[in-house]
Amino acid sequence: MIRSIVSALAAAACVAAAAIVSPAPPCAAQQLDVQEFTLDNGMKFLLYPRTEEPNIIAAGWLAKVGSVNERPGITGISHFFEHMMFKGTNTIGTKDAAKDKEFRAKQKAVRDELMKLQLGEQYKRYKAGEIDDPWNPANDTPKMRELRGELAKLMREQLDITQKNEFDRVYTSMGASGMNAFTSEDVTFYFINVPANKFELWAWMESDRLTNSVFREFYAERDVVHEERRLRTESTPTGVFQEQFEAMFWMSSPYHWPVIGWTSDLNSYTMEQAADYYDIYYRPNNLVGVIVGDFRPEEIKPLISRYFSRLERGPREVPPVVTLEMPQMAEQRMNAEGDFQPQIEVRYKAVPFRHADSYPLEVMAQVLNGRTGRLYKTMIDGKKIASSARASLDIRKYGGAFSFEAETKGEASPADLENAWYEELARLQKEPVPEQELQKVKNQFAANTYRRLTSNFFIMVQLGMAENMGGWQELNDGPRKIQAVTAADVQRVANRYFDRKNRSVATYVRASGTDSKEDPELAKLGETMGPMVKQGIKRQLAQLAKETDAGKLRQGLAQMEERKAQAPAQMQPVLEYMAKKVQERIAELEKSGKGGGQ
Repeated sequence: MIRSIVSALAAAACVAAAAIVSPAPPCAAQQLDVQEFTLDNGMKFLLYPRTEEPNIIAAGWLAKVGSVNERPGITGISHFFEHMMFKGTNTIGTKDAAKDKEFRAKQKAVRDELMKLQLGEQYKRYKAGEIDDPWNPANDTPKMRELRGELAKLMREQLDITQKNEFDRVYTSMGASGMNAFTSEDVTFYFINVPANKFELWAWMESDRLTNSVFREFYAERDVVHEERRLRTESTPTGVFQEQFEAMFWMSSPYHWPVIGWTSDLNSYTMEQAADYYDIYYRPNNLVGVIVGDFRPEEIKPLISRYFSRLERGPREVPPVVTLEMPQMAEQRMNAEGDFQPQIEVRYKAVPFRHADSYPLEVMAQVLNGRTGRLYKTMIDGKKIASSARASLDIRKYGGAFSFEAETKGEASPADLENAWYEELARLQKEPVPEQELQKVKNQFAANTYRRLTSNFFIMVQLGMAENMGGWQELNDGPRKIQAVTAADVQRVANRYFDRKNRSVATYVRASGTDSKEDPELAKLGETMGPMVKQGIKRQLAQLAKETDAGKLRQGLAQMEERKAQAPAQMQPVLEYMAKKVQERIAELEKSGKGGGQ
């Protein structure tokens, strides 16, 4: 749930940490002694007590649902639910629960009538060529305009009895911090840091919204999601192209559509569809709680049982994801033009979580990455044709992808980068990685994963993500698998998955008439972070430029500083850069006389 610039960055750091952890877990000496605790209703809890951060508990829960569980017509509903779950219950978020219920019923009746016209009359007019967009209010019929006005009036009236952001206020008044959530293709994860003596508050608050949740502002929140989509995707230079590339790459898999959903689907969710989705995926048999920090299991287990046992098991089992990705039979290419630095991505179908080949593929990526990796040495420092270059393994629950991404430097072209990539790939296919280079990479894995286990918060995220993907035990079992990877393994996977017919190529070139100047600091970040990470930073900068509440930015900056100390080493430069930009924005607002707030 993107509630502020800094929240977005914190969530991005969480996702980055979760992505980094799999499938490269900590060194063998670091075995996490996690206790599993499962209630009769099927909700599972992972408990990991540690006292390195006194009096603090990182507490979270996840629903094993993401965009992969959706279907055409309701794409993006998992992410939409992430927003809905912060709107409150009959206890939290309203001054008058009975009147609030009446407003929701009236809004539903009007919306249902409007949707009947939208999907009926408007779609007919669209197909007949009478209008260019059935969802554009400018094309409304008089009756639709009347209904839209009535719905807007009801939503305004509901605001009079709505307690905005009450979930957050209750928590922060009790010393909790960092309440947030994120949705990915495979999971929806909610989390917060709470004082150790406020764990019961967390158990009550979270079980309340899971047993007593109401879809408050169900129709108004669509506008928030549309704005998020616009900022993330539509208003960024490469956003819409990346979305198109994803849809091209994943042909049959439900990874085909974006996490935030297609625009027409965002407009059309019904309350019945939402209730049905909730009854399947937000029941205790599809939820996992993760508790890490300063607590005694024997003391919190009774609290967990007391509050979360009131959740009722779902009437239906969670349906399996059946449709897998079809084998790719021919190379695919997408050529995009826009206002961006020329760049390229070459992507290959790979493997899902815990697949035996995921470990040598991850080692292969790290042989290529970093300032001592092959891509930096040859493309950035050697040929000087790239301002950034990196390889990455994207492991998901039901599939995976291996990507090479790079941005051009000087007069170099994307074709130069592509050819340089094939040269590096051919070297891996023909020559075993020298033992000394291989061992250096394994040592880096051990060091990096050790650093990722120094914070309650990031341990919690990693445990939850691994459990959702297939088992938290991967954090303990994986080290020996990484250490067991041989040069022959790397050479084997380099030859198995990197065939021409298995690749998809996205080329980005600057359109005529565009000549944007890049921030030198951002360009430097891209050397090791990659162009896609840079695009994410640019999206947040665009959102930051629109923020006019200096008080909110100051509060967020403090939260960022707190998270920065806990973030993985790879994310530190990004958070430092963004902290600087937030400070600059605060200074701008203060200079213009808008620097008030707390």
